[in-house]
Amino acid sequence: MSEEVKKGLEGVVVAESGLSFINGDEGRLIYRGYAIEDLARDASYEEVLYLLWHGELPTQDELDEFSGEMAAERELDEDVLDTVRKLAEADEQPMAALRTAVSMLSANDPDDSDADPTDREVNLRKGRRITAKIPTIIAAFKRIRDGDDPVEPREDLDHAENFLYMLNGEEPDEVLAETFDMALVLHADHGLNASTFSSMVTSSTLSDLHSAVTSAVGTLAGPLHGGANANVMKMLKELDESGKDAKTWVDDALDRGERIMGFGHRVYNVKDPRAKILGEKSEELGEAAGDTKWYEMSADIEEYMQNEKGLAPNVDFYSASTYYQMGIPIDLYTPIFAMSRVGGWIGHVLEQYDDNRLIRPRAKYTGSKDEEWVPISER
Repeated sequence: MSEEVKKGLEGVVVAESGLSFINGDEGRLIYRGYAIEDLARDASYEEVLYLLWHGELPTQDELDEFSGEMAAERELDEDVLDTVRKLAEADEQPMAALRTAVSMLSANDPDDSDADPTDREVNLRKGRRITAKIPTIIAAFKRIRDGDDPVEPREDLDHAENFLYMLNGEEPDEVLAETFDMALVLHADHGLNASTFSSMVTSSTLSDLHSAVTSAVGTLAGPLHGGANANVMKMLKELDESGKDAKTWVDDALDRGERIMGFGHRVYNVKDPRAKILGEKSEELGEAAGDTKWYEMSADIEEYMQNEKGLAPNVDFYSASTYYQMGIPIDLYTPIFAMSRVGGWIGHVLEQYDDNRLIRPRAKYTGSKDEEWVPISER
């Protein structure tokens, strides 16, 4: 019997989900029926979280209650903060530090560790806590690494505002806060990407939510997934320092066998709709600052890659220059990706628990089958 191998599970449908829909030929992304363009323009990240976890948009009262409950969970326990401090002082990689700290959160979670791992109400409470604390972990890590004291979270600021406040020690202006909130909305979910799938594999064993999210953080850390946006910004800085025009620099890089980061996607055959939205924001930030060079370089690369190579940019391509113009360190781009995508991870884990079956694929064996045993004395 012949067994067809689908490397990387490409094209294999392994689950049903009501969270997000992607049409890669038309460049469409939908969260629970709502176009990403509408959500990015009109919804807050908290509204999107509620939508992903509860299946419908909240009323104002529901949103206020949900946001208040999450804001109240932002503070870190002292042992978690101590560990973040040690990791920052040891110059640990930010994603490794985040992975360790997220795993530690379970030790102080007030819900019983022996509770049924599929209990939806328990998991919603845990999900709010994890989502609320991840920004605090990232901001504290950055500040301690820079020799500054962590900034305590505030409950009177929304999710995006509070993170930027904890990161920089001052309230962000309206443009920065709105741009960052939009970026969180755009990254919140995206089908069965690698990190989401790893969270589902973990939860399918009936392991707990903290373990599932920790698995996802570890998966997101790889350069072929969450690390791509940081590599895009490094590429743009190399181009800037080279003094070359975009076409020449790209040609030289391709001749050296290098990959142009931020282009192509396993799902999209056209331009990622999130890249369109973030490209506009990158341009707006540059215009507001009086320097549009990062956007212009990005646009020049996009035009050349589209015309000469037939490749369109993905979300990482324009999130890079957007974050950079907001003053966010490059090595925090992937942790910020996690800060947003945790909403999707938790939504998919909730779905997995609701209709669970252990995820256990098979591999096509290609090794020998008839080896003769040789005693160790004769080898």
